[in-house]
Amino acid sequence: MNERKPLGRKPMESATTNRGKKADAKPAKLSREVQARLGQQLRAMYDDVVNQGVPDRFTELLNRINGTGSKDRP
Repeated sequence: MNERKPLGRKPMESATTNRGKKADAKPAKLSREVQARLGQQLRAMYDDVVNQGVPDRFTELLNRINGTGSKDRP
């Protein structure tokens, strides 16, 4: 069969070799204040997600997969 190759894209190995081309570029640095603020915001977002809990439909699905769900439901 004919395999199609993506147009205009180089193999993955060439993408990693392009990283070192800008030797004179300085690495991006964030101040400790900015890092701390980002950390606080990420923790707050993560806490919100964790506190939402697992929806009932997911719990039911997991119970069915594990064989502990009710047998009278399809």
